[in-house]
Amino acid sequence: MSRDAVPAPNPALSVTGLSFVLVWCTGYLAGKLAVTHAGAFTALVWRFALSALVFGGLAVGARVALGPRRALVHSAVVGVLTLALQFGGVYLGLRWGATAGVAALVIGAMPLLVAVIAVAAGSERLAARQWLGLAIGFGGVLLVVADRIDGATPWPAWIALLAGLVGISAGTLYQKRHASTIDLRVGLATQNLAATLVLLPFALALEHFHFEASRAFFVPLAWLVIVNSVGGFALLFVLIRRGAASAVASLFFLMPAVTAVMGHAVLGEHLTALKLAGFACAAVGVWLATRAPQGARAAVDITRP
Repeated sequence: MSRDAVPAPNPALSVTGLSFVLVWCTGYLAGKLAVTHAGAFTALVWRFALSALVFGGLAVGARVALGPRRALVHSAVVGVLTLALQFGGVYLGLRWGATAGVAALVIGAMPLLVAVIAVAAGSERLAARQWLGLAIGFGGVLLVVADRIDGATPWPAWIALLAGLVGISAGTLYQKRHASTIDLRVGLATQNLAATLVLLPFALALEHFHFEASRAFFVPLAWLVIVNSVGGFALLFVLIRRGAASAVASLFFLMPAVTAVMGHAVLGEHLTALKLAGFACAAVGVWLATRAPQGARAAVDITRP
């Protein structure tokens, strides 16, 4: 087999991709602890502001150039969509009565929405096997959260969660097309700063920036900043830069199931056979959705103009 015939490694099904899943899932546990000692928007402002300082410090220390103003604007838009809108919507939905299962189900639909938007826009092409993988993966999400959906989620909570879903889906596609060439440190500093500025008025007006100045708040906050914001979003940035958006997005099918496993190991939550079945379906779905057809170039490519 010639060098040109060797298929490129899939960016999602790699050590980087699997590390991203594990790091991202720990954020649900840390976030749950943080918001019990602070308002939701206040906790997010703390997280994003500190993350902006960390990434900004790394950029200054390395003497990285800011880059073109247009690239900074694109990164700010990504921050508003992927950070402020997604997390703001999720935490507002939880505050208005949504259960964690409903929130996981809504955000778990992100790969489907990303694929539909990309295909409708003509920027990606998915093979039948990849569509099947997306469907199986979403079925796995349904199995994982099926025993936790109470059917009594208020409409305002649904609207907030759907706003979060739109935010992360649009942000994923927008970053791949417009904001993936900027320096990693500058891009993430800009994104976190933009999210901070957008959410700060809500934290002040709705929550009076209330938080407990205690170890119970600052320990999970430190985890959210160092592990999730710095580690998790750095991994996500690299994955989006290297791979197609729908392939990277399909990793989110694993999030509810992996979080359930972590909850069982860390918090002693009961892990049912239904959740294990969901984990298996999600894993199969990710494998199918991120696997390009044999003998063909990648079936998904959103780098074309």
